Amino acid sequence: MSSERTEVQVRPGVEGDLTALTDIYNHYVRETPITFDTAVFTPEERRPWLLSHPEDGPHRLMVATAADPTGNSQEILGYATSSPFRPKAAYATSVEVTIYLAPHAGRRGIGTLLYKALFEALAGEDVHRAYAGIAQPNEASTRLHERFGFRHVGTYREVGRKFGRYWDVAWHERDL
Repeated sequence: MSSERTEVQVRPGVEGDLTALTDIYNHYVRETPITFDTAVFTPEERRPWLLSHPEDGPHRLMVATAADPTGNSQEILGYATSSPFRPKAAYATSVEVTIYLAPHAGRRGIGTLLYKALFEALAGEDVHRAYAGIAQPNEASTRLHERFGFRHVGTYREVGRKFGRYWDVAWHERDL
């Protein structure tokens, strides 16, 4: 495990990552209630999302990569973002954060590396608080957020309907 972890690099996302990032996200759209999107995206449809996360400022995209098994290229293992919490101006110093990992990349510490890099990047920004909405149940995500100092502040009950049932979303916050 430690050798895999040391090979993982975290860097800002770039436009060349778009297809791989879209593939990772679409897995969660198709297979899980972790996102409440219900239709998959094309990379072109996701381009505005990617472009809304520049390399500086409060809205970031951090990407975890490692050498693919052949060693000829970098495989994207996951990503973390900080995005606007709400569109109204008074919310400008709050961000919503999230992580998505490739289906095979869990339990390797990649989420920890991504959040560490994201929160380090945000340290110099005018951001006061981070929020995370976690569709329930999701113990791994809850544990990750708690390790980074997030505290549970409330749960929206049966707020989303996907796969023929309703899902709760637990909301967590942390000071930045």
